[in-house]
Amino acid sequence: MAVTLSFDPTSVRPGVEIRDHIERRTYALHTSSVVSPTPTDDDFRFPVDAAVSVTTDAVTLPSFVATYVRDADGEMRLQVRTGTDRRLPEGAYRVEVCAPMKLYLAVDGPVSVTASDDRIRFEFESETEVGVGARSHHERPAATVTTTEDPRDVMTALSTLGSALKTTSPERSFPTLRGHPPLVEVGRELRVPDELDVPETGVRIELPPDRGHAYVAAPLAFYLGAELVPGSTPRIVTDDGFEHALDGPQGFEEAVARTLKQTFLLDCVTRTEGYYPVTLHEREAVEPHVDLDFADLYDRTLAERLDAYLSVPFEVVAEFVPTWKLTTHVDPTPENVESIPFLVDDLAVVRTPDTRQTTAQRPTAAVGEVARDGESSDEFTRSTAGSSETFPLVEPERTDSVEQAWLGDHAPVDASKATPTAFRNRLERETDDDDIEIAVVCNDTAMDEERDIAAEVYGSRENLPFDVTVHRDLTVERLRDVLAEETAFLHYIGHIDDNGFECADGYLDAADVEDVGAEAFMLNACQSYDQGMALVDAGSVGGVVTLSDVINSGAVRVGKTMVRLLNRGFPLRAAMSIARGRSIVGNQYIVVGDGNHDVVQTESGVAVLCVIDTGDGDDEFEVTLRSYVSGEGGMGGFFTPLFGDADRYHLTSGEHGPFSLTTDELRTTLALEDFPVEIDGKFEWSNSIDLDAY
Repeated sequence: MAVTLSFDPTSVRPGVEIRDHIERRTYALHTSSVVSPTPTDDDFRFPVDAAVSVTTDAVTLPSFVATYVRDADGEMRLQVRTGTDRRLPEGAYRVEVCAPMKLYLAVDGPVSVTASDDRIRFEFESETEVGVGARSHHERPAATVTTTEDPRDVMTALSTLGSALKTTSPERSFPTLRGHPPLVEVGRELRVPDELDVPETGVRIELPPDRGHAYVAAPLAFYLGAELVPGSTPRIVTDDGFEHALDGPQGFEEAVARTLKQTFLLDCVTRTEGYYPVTLHEREAVEPHVDLDFADLYDRTLAERLDAYLSVPFEVVAEFVPTWKLTTHVDPTPENVESIPFLVDDLAVVRTPDTRQTTAQRPTAAVGEVARDGESSDEFTRSTAGSSETFPLVEPERTDSVEQAWLGDHAPVDASKATPTAFRNRLERETDDDDIEIAVVCNDTAMDEERDIAAEVYGSRENLPFDVTVHRDLTVERLRDVLAEETAFLHYIGHIDDNGFECADGYLDAADVEDVGAEAFMLNACQSYDQGMALVDAGSVGGVVTLSDVINSGAVRVGKTMVRLLNRGFPLRAAMSIARGRSIVGNQYIVVGDGNHDVVQTESGVAVLCVIDTGDGDDEFEVTLRSYVSGEGGMGGFFTPLFGDADRYHLTSGEHGPFSLTTDELRTTLALEDFPVEIDGKFEWSNSIDLDAY
């Protein structure tokens, strides 16, 4: 059986390094002396995939992450904060550490806990046996459900998705307590495996029996553990007699989205009465506007909570809902049912297409003689003279989600192109015992600037095991070999046209490559959409491509930004949403495949963009944070922003603030780690900002 998690002594200083080989996550616990991890069967109160014990008199976390200490009964004894300095008396303690993988410590005896901005330390009175357990964020579906194309069978199949919920309590709003739904495939007959344990929540969603209604309602049905049943009018019905219409002035799709968002938000608020009694910004914001007893609701059934939640008009809580991570526009064809479990796993809002069709255009036609930041249409493009292909595009209706995806024919504008093949490729990732392999390919010396930046930035994270290889002027066969190699990421810089990748001795068409080992990629060349789709078909999970020609300086600007964002842990879709604004050709770039895929873990557990307004030049700055759901996370996670009250948590995804900071306060925060910043509308990186210039 392949090893998913490993525990090994660290090489630089005493401690134990925990590695999740499938998700490529690494975290080290430092100890006061050299340790030898030994397998253990300690009880950590929460599920773990593997565990060891070490003997030491101190354990130090190398970064500040959300950490909670509970006693033997599961009661919260300490929520660790910056500045914590606390001694806990004799007792049995279980420590939950929100690292890149879920970590738990089990220790008996008095424990002293101290914390600063960059570490948390646990000290014991003498050498003590400490259990270290870990749980991977990687989830696999428990089974496969087969459905016919008949809409009623589709509704029955999608009713099983809630079997992946690990609880029906408000804690299911945490992404780690929502497992991956079972797969769904189309066959000759309806077949639901006996091992699927669908929760009995007493909630039904009645819908007209067609695939469009079923696809749209699937994420809500999953989150409510509800059964989809045929009905003349869309509505929620419970065994207790509660009814809630899923229609209205905004229509069915908007009603479903609002119900999901409202229920989710109020679960996040209510769960603060349970295992995680933290100070939550959204609870403080919502509570004055609603007549809800959250302490009482916590112990109610799911159906009873739903009744109470939906008694509140959506408009009352709308401004407090976290910005939704993803809206996916799904063509309600029979085959697209196979992608629905993956969208549900992302808790995406699903809509059916409302688009207009257009045609791919050359950027020179769109740009004319416009120049911006040194970019000009008079520059050379990353295509060859023979490039002539245009193809139809679709432009999905914009929504208020951070990211848009399209599941249907043609390529989308300003949205990622989701494919069932990419989702399946994600599930089929194998355990990898090697470092994070990055391949940079530059097949044109005129583009060496981007190659040099990529080579320098990828792998610059000191605490992560990188191996970066730079290739130049590859032949057809050598490029074929590089595409086949098992790598975490391939960054291609060069020319692509109708014939494929331009190589030193001809062209390579990715459609002729049977097996691609690169999990993700960026094809920073002209008209790379078809080649990128071929890479996904041959094994990749996702990547960044272009829809038409791109001028070189614009491509460099987008490429450099993507390099740094991916290296900081931004997923493909989130990184692209920022990077496309860096150039006049940014709208020519889209993500194909699974846009939730990331290359490396985030440093602080959440991907953020900092927006700074310098105001009138006084010693005060207005700062807003935009947080993005990381690849290993999901809707429902929370974090403490870099600014403001260190004891107050915010739900991930969306804008937080504004916060007012002095020059010294902001300078200190910007130095903590290197993250993207917009200062007075100009894109920068925190480590390169000179505040004295503003």
